[in-house]
Amino acid sequence: MRDIGWLGIVRLGLIQTALGAIVVLTTSTLNRIMVVELALPAVLPGALVGFHYAVQMLRPRWGYGSDRGGRHTPWIIGGIATLALGGFLAALATAWMASSLTAGLSLAVFAFLLIGIGVGAAGTNLLVLLSKRVPKARLPAAATIVWVMMIVGFIVTAGTAGHFLDPYSSERLLAVTGSVSIIAVVLACLAIWRIEGEPQQAMEQSAPVNFRKALGEVWSEPDARHFTIFVFVSMLAYSAQDLILEPFAGVGFGMTPGESTKLAGLQHTGVLIGMIAVAVIATRLSGHWLGSLRLWTVIGCVASGGALFALAVGGLFAPHWPLKASVVALGFANGAFAVAAIGSMMALAGRGKARREGTRMGLWGAAQAIAFGSGGFIGALGVDVVRMLTGTPILAYVIIFACEGLVFLLAGWLAYRIGQQQAARRELSNAPSLLAIGENLVSSEGKA
Repeated sequence: MRDIGWLGIVRLGLIQTALGAIVVLTTSTLNRIMVVELALPAVLPGALVGFHYAVQMLRPRWGYGSDRGGRHTPWIIGGIATLALGGFLAALATAWMASSLTAGLSLAVFAFLLIGIGVGAAGTNLLVLLSKRVPKARLPAAATIVWVMMIVGFIVTAGTAGHFLDPYSSERLLAVTGSVSIIAVVLACLAIWRIEGEPQQAMEQSAPVNFRKALGEVWSEPDARHFTIFVFVSMLAYSAQDLILEPFAGVGFGMTPGESTKLAGLQHTGVLIGMIAVAVIATRLSGHWLGSLRLWTVIGCVASGGALFALAVGGLFAPHWPLKASVVALGFANGAFAVAAIGSMMALAGRGKARREGTRMGLWGAAQAIAFGSGGFIGALGVDVVRMLTGTPILAYVIIFACEGLVFLLAGWLAYRIGQQQAARRELSNAPSLLAIGENLVSSEGKA
């Protein structure tokens, strides 16, 4: 199977752009319409978004399906099409809620089920295809390109859709969402066209293995199991600050909603800079210890933990602490960690039992989705509980940021341990066995 070059990586990145375009409408735009225009409780869109993350627990099943068939393109196109249908139905459900809340909510649950299935099927198989077709030296750059293009999808769609949605009406919402969905499907189909090449040999053609057994085999692999735990812990720390950073800026530093929104923009800028920096370093120094993805994963986790500790300390000195600098530093560390972890994920996907790449990647994707779905909720709940116990709002943020920092340090230790275990196994596999040594001794004595 021939490796793909930079153009192929960019083409696959366009699929992430298509994914991001639909997802940003369903998780941000529809969220705002439900809460503001329809005056519904904020917990309603929050529960729907959480449900779409819960559905992604099925990611290992979608990866297993491509392992069985030996192709990823049908799963990517099918996933995008399912996501697009779910996105349009979610917009239809939102419009319907204005006249019939029960009927609209029922349709919304089904729509977000489709969204979760579509994101899981397309996203998992896209990463597997990248892991198989991109040379190892280019994995950090590939991870950065793909994720930056997804963010581009967020930005372009949010700006364009926002322009055409004003003044708001249900008809405009359906027209914009339908147009974005159709464009995303066409873009993804053109991007994936003839890029996968010949079908890979399917998994165990003569004796197919059922999904439960295949998943059990992957879980029994030490690298896959330990990396799953690392992904869950690190992504829990990564997402736990999502819902509390802007309120922290308002409570501790007196920032207005507009100012705190700009603060989030600074954080995302830091994320992009961190991703690009690590991608350039790891790609240019591939083969050197400074280009190690394991090293940058550990550094990113430790630096993210340090940045969260800085925010905790900043809360004690608010409003005189340089909050913007701390947030940019957190974004940079998060970006460095994210691109190194994603690159490591793609590098590890092919290790272990053959024809399990999709199941392996699906397992890690499920761990990530569960962590993302629960991290923000846990962080916000933690602030509420500590504030209720202490009666001091700013102290609640300080304690929760410090706890998140500790979780990131734990993730860094787990990443370091994974590297140590891999090295130990390589040394063991390269060392001569006791049986071979004994045979050599006997052979030598016989010759003597």
